[in-house]
Amino acid sequence: MPIRITLDAMLARRGMTARELAATVGISETQMSLFRSGKVKGIRFRTLARLCAALGCAPGDLLDYAYDADDLRDADEGADGED
Repeated sequence: MPIRITLDAMLARRGMTARELAATVGISETQMSLFRSGKVKGIRFRTLARLCAALGCAPGDLLDYAYDADDLRDADEGADGED
């Protein structure tokens, strides 16, 4: 997946630990760890907003995207790109 989580860099810039951020935002340390590692399929906008408020940043400071042409492929196409 071309979406990368860049939360660790923001935590370092703010001098904050993931544990402190999880407590401030009101999510479990497990959920924070899963988000940081990119092992989640999504995040609620409310949670993203709380992360940004706690860190004084914008969503683009926590997420990065690298273009992948496969992202434009229809979801019903086969994994090999053929119908």
